Amino acid sequence: MIRLGAGPLERVVAVGAHCDDIAIGAGGTLLTMCAARPGLRVDALVLSGGGSEREQEELAALAAFCPGAELAVTVLKLPDGRMPVHWDEAKAAVEELRARTEPDLVLAPRTDDAHQDHRGLAQLIPTAFRDHLVLGYEIVKWDGDLGRPTAYQPLSPETAEEKGRLLQEHYPSQRHRPWYDREAFLGLARIRGIECHARYAEAFAVTKLALKLGD
Repeated sequence: MIRLGAGPLERVVAVGAHCDDIAIGAGGTLLTMCAARPGLRVDALVLSGGGSEREQEELAALAAFCPGAELAVTVLKLPDGRMPVHWDEAKAAVEELRARTEPDLVLAPRTDDAHQDHRGLAQLIPTAFRDHLVLGYEIVKWDGDLGRPTAYQPLSPETAEEKGRLLQEHYPSQRHRPWYDREAFLGLARIRGIECHARYAEAFAVTKLALKLGD
């Protein structure tokens, strides 16, 4: 398996349509990066949940998932499930984020995610972050839309367990959902680990990647 690093990481952007998307899709990767790079700058944008209990959950959760990072979180108030109707507002938020940061890595939903909010946000990201490495994270759900990933971040067993623990601790509003449990999160991480010769991993879609193999 080819292993290519993204180079020195100093600034990361993470975007989600809903509170908990970033943590579910890339929480283990955030824990891994922040542990390796104290002082990493993380700019997070979430389109919905602002002004509700979910915003408070998100602020506490991302602080826990980004220990030691320079973290800035923005949670907007777009209605859940209506992102396509609020395309202009979402696009303006993404462009505002782009105007104030020059990230080394962008964590975003996958463009083929079955949820319209996830998919719509994913389609906006390349319009603003045109020359950046974008990793599209996956979220397990009843739609059965998990595909064949193209990039993997191995997770230590401790990190995989910590991700599951933090998800349960910080998002009590989601515990009633039948798919929201340790078994689901750890099970998917185990499968993705098998696919990249690791115990656990998070997997991502990459739609465009520029190589510098001659440098």
